[in-house]
Amino acid sequence: MAEERVQRRLAAILAADVVGYSRLMGNDEVGTLAQLQKIRMEVFDPKITQHDGRVVKLMGDGQLVEFASAVDAVTCAIDIQKEMAEQNSSIPDDQKVQFRIGINVGDIIVDGDDIYGDGVNVAARVEGLADPGGIYIPRTAHDQVHDKIPIRIEDRGEQNVKNIANPVRVYSVVMDGDAEIQTSDDADTETRVESSETTSNSIAVLAFNNMSDDADQEYFSDGISEDIITDLSKLANLHVIARNSSFVYKGGAVSIPDVAKELGVRYVLEGSVRKAGNRVRVTAQLIDSTSGGHVWADRYDRDLSDIFAVQDELTQEIVSALKLTLTPDDQERLAHKREIDIDAYNFYLRGREQTRLHTKSGNIEGRKLLDRAIELAPDYAAAHASIAFSHVMDYANGWSEEPESALKSGLELAQRSADMDDKEPLAHFALGVGYMWSKQLDRSMAESSRCLELEPNSADGYLALAHALIFNGEPEAAIDRIETYIDLDPLFPDLMLHFLAEARISLKQFEKAVEVLRQRLDRNPNSESAIALLASCYGNLGKLDEGKEALASLLKIDPGFSLDRKKQVLPFRNISDFGIRADGLRALGFSEPSTDS
Repeated sequence: MAEERVQRRLAAILAADVVGYSRLMGNDEVGTLAQLQKIRMEVFDPKITQHDGRVVKLMGDGQLVEFASAVDAVTCAIDIQKEMAEQNSSIPDDQKVQFRIGINVGDIIVDGDDIYGDGVNVAARVEGLADPGGIYIPRTAHDQVHDKIPIRIEDRGEQNVKNIANPVRVYSVVMDGDAEIQTSDDADTETRVESSETTSNSIAVLAFNNMSDDADQEYFSDGISEDIITDLSKLANLHVIARNSSFVYKGGAVSIPDVAKELGVRYVLEGSVRKAGNRVRVTAQLIDSTSGGHVWADRYDRDLSDIFAVQDELTQEIVSALKLTLTPDDQERLAHKREIDIDAYNFYLRGREQTRLHTKSGNIEGRKLLDRAIELAPDYAAAHASIAFSHVMDYANGWSEEPESALKSGLELAQRSADMDDKEPLAHFALGVGYMWSKQLDRSMAESSRCLELEPNSADGYLALAHALIFNGEPEAAIDRIETYIDLDPLFPDLMLHFLAEARISLKQFEKAVEVLRQRLDRNPNSESAIALLASCYGNLGKLDEGKEALASLLKIDPGFSLDRKKQVLPFRNISDFGIRADGLRALGFSEPSTDS
């Protein structure tokens, strides 16, 4: 008779065990059993079903669950531990039910509904190593999930475990959100901070997770994150990554070492915000990417009206954790805050979010919300400045039926904002851009420089100054500012490439400009301004075939493209700089569109 073939398969195994089960049973056997039954029905069973798991067996103090993928198993474990942390938050310590969870990916032997083998054994042994309320995984699971789930994973080193021949490398899953954050015990904070002498003080603030029940509250968690970036950007001796780059990772799986490497920083701040009624909970943790350990972590449960105090405390904690020495100017910039009505602040965040879309409709909707903020707080300088900048952008992008009126309104509102609060960086930024488009280049550069005095890490301030320098006939100085901008915003938007190309063209470095414009068009194929500059570069290089092809693409997108209109709008101080661009197009045979009806 043929020997029956053993059935095997690859699976992700979750092993869960109650911490202090014997103690809980000794204190209240009936109550503990009832509580565990309730937890299984209300927490474990729904989460396991949600993530397509199968309960293999139940034990008095735990259970074994099979999943088809490590991602499902780890996500399920995180959901369970977060739910348990929430339930335990109001229970005395001696009555809390906590679980250790271990997850392994490996080969298992199937016997009916039961499973056996090293795949199961490793999961159980790893679970025994986990902290109360924690999740431990070996390398097999780590390699499956580290870049697919928005978690941070700490290496706990190799561990010898019972009945497993070789040491197992173990990792701890560190959860975001409302689970209680513990600082790492295996590395000394003092040592980590002092070692920063070998690396410049640099930080990226990731978008805080919105943990509110209402997904529409995401504007609030984003706003908190952005305001922390703005506060830290006021410190001259701290390199702070711009919102544009740090928010790229929003909503996705993040590996802190990978993020830090991509952004060129040592420290990363991450956290979450839960807003419910008039209460807000903010959690934050500062991570040293060189070790993966916490430098500092805390949680704030406050009235919503205290959110500004929370932001101030967060900033001060980061300054303290990094042992930054603040100059008198730094201290003055941080201390300069004005009390704002919380409802006005909400409208401001929502309006700012809309204007950040950089669209005509976003500006219109943003102004409505910002107007509501000003109704509640008439002296809200930042709200006035945001409206001002939206009007200037309407002018620059041709989104207004009365462009000159839009530019005038933008300048007047920006000046009003600066008059209300001369230390509001956004007011001077808006003035800098507004003055540039109104061809007042000296005032533009002065205002952008003032913005940078108030916020030394302002990426927008550097880009605005670079743009004005290009129009002022100083392309080399502009490139210097652009390089600083790239350091602050390494995952820059394609618009930055436009400014760099403009500077190269002013230097008559047409080949370099073509390279940059090609990069921009890879990201934004229908950019009319990029295609126009590309055609001009080819014309200046004598590459007529390539140039005519680019010119045809330009006129297909914008049949009414006019050099005369560009000459009127673009604020070049030296007409010869505009002439470089015009000569390249004319070399391709471009002529002004007919005005005949």
